[in-house]
Amino acid sequence: MVAKKTGFFVGAVAGAGVAAAALAGVGMRMAPAHAAPQPGVVRTAAAGPMIFAPPPGAPMSFADIFEKVSPAVVSIDVSSRVDARSLQFRGFPFGLGPQGPQNKQGEEGGDDGQPTRPRQQSSGSGFFISADGYIVTNNHVVEGADEITVTLKDGRELKATVVGRDENTDLAVIKVQGSDFTFVNFEKGAKPRVGDWVITVGNPFGLGGTATAGIVSAYGRNLNDDSSSFVDYVQIDAPINRGNSGGPTFDVYGRVIGVNSAIFSPTGGSVGIGFAIPADVADSITKQLISGGKVVRGYIGAQIQNFTPEMAQAMGLEGVKAAVVAQITPGGPAEKAGLQRDDIVLSVNGVAIDSSTALTRQVAMGRAGEVLRLEVIRDGKKRFIDIRSGVRPSNKELASATGGGEEDENTGGSKKAEKPSTARVNVLGMGVAPLDGAARTRYSIGPDVKGVVVETVRSDSDAAEKGVNQGFVITSVNMKSITSPGELSTAVDAAKKAGRPTVLLGLADRRGQTALVPVKID
Repeated sequence: MVAKKTGFFVGAVAGAGVAAAALAGVGMRMAPAHAAPQPGVVRTAAAGPMIFAPPPGAPMSFADIFEKVSPAVVSIDVSSRVDARSLQFRGFPFGLGPQGPQNKQGEEGGDDGQPTRPRQQSSGSGFFISADGYIVTNNHVVEGADEITVTLKDGRELKATVVGRDENTDLAVIKVQGSDFTFVNFEKGAKPRVGDWVITVGNPFGLGGTATAGIVSAYGRNLNDDSSSFVDYVQIDAPINRGNSGGPTFDVYGRVIGVNSAIFSPTGGSVGIGFAIPADVADSITKQLISGGKVVRGYIGAQIQNFTPEMAQAMGLEGVKAAVVAQITPGGPAEKAGLQRDDIVLSVNGVAIDSSTALTRQVAMGRAGEVLRLEVIRDGKKRFIDIRSGVRPSNKELASATGGGEEDENTGGSKKAEKPSTARVNVLGMGVAPLDGAARTRYSIGPDVKGVVVETVRSDSDAAEKGVNQGFVITSVNMKSITSPGELSTAVDAAKKAGRPTVLLGLADRRGQTALVPVKID
């Protein structure tokens, strides 16, 4: 699913393919230029004028490629029953946008005369990746479907069943009965360059068999949602709209270079910013779905976040790029192996880690039972931790597992006395008090959370800008556990004397969810 961020909307389009040999290498007829173009000149400060030859002229028509590949593209109509309170426009996960022809809702009576759950009709796109009926689309197109109808270019309507879905990459495979379908290939090798032509074919607003053209705008886009932990999206400017989700983006040789999945738009319509799942990712995922119905990923049981330059500065580790452990799942592989909250992860099996996304992907590549060797920094020293990988649960199971409080990992230092000092302090723009029984009752803080409680936050402070609120618990400073306001004040003073502009606070909210937040020293 696309990011929970205002302005992002998922379209309905499918894409994937194992192209037929007859389609591979499909070319385009290039019209001759009307006039010989003159060489371009680019002036650079260092080298002066640089002469370059002009590129070949743009194609005057995309008709040849459309004629060859369009029979492999299908329209997908989905019927599903949903909770009336959660009705949404499929392709608009935030329930925004006007109701279009591909999104219709109705309600029918049950056998007992009582209303059943409303029926939602929606549509998307997809494409054949094999002659025997396998079709690729987006997970959000067919998720929750109880009836799927596929319409081919020649007008035939076929019933389809779901073979497998992967919510983490928003890909799905469905299948229709038959053995002689036109299909297309994923292009996993030669990627178009930024600026190269691409063409999309799909079912926007229920208007099947629609072609649009544009260029590759960028690679490696992050949509700030769960899928971005596993997908670096291709940005294209070929117009795609609701109903295009799951459809293919082709290069000028008729090869699939991406599966359309989302658009960025303040209105819900195309503004020239669309996102496609790269072909190499789609090819790998769809093969796993066809062979086993699901995608199995490695899992260690740890919530992680980026180790930012601000964090590195606070810890005296300038220049270190890594991920940091924010929370450990009780009873999970990481806890059993001895990984701790606040551990800074530098590598997995020798592969350098420069972000939380890199760590997630590297762990996900592991097979269940495989030993993953993590290089970490703890208490300023490097060490290795071997973790036997488990199987990653579904997103729903993960969300359920992290809904409650977590045990205090008490990393970096010995156990402190349970009874804190009674003195309240003002530090970093916050009023901080002991976490006593009254504070636990007032802010609904569980007994397993240790630290000091934030009672006030100055609105112009860096802490407020970083999202620190009343009722948060500060559990550590620079990865050293604290249990009293005095310890917090002392740690901040020490960082100031060391010339550090920030301190790294370990925070827990009222649900017990933890995170590391760098806060500037006031």
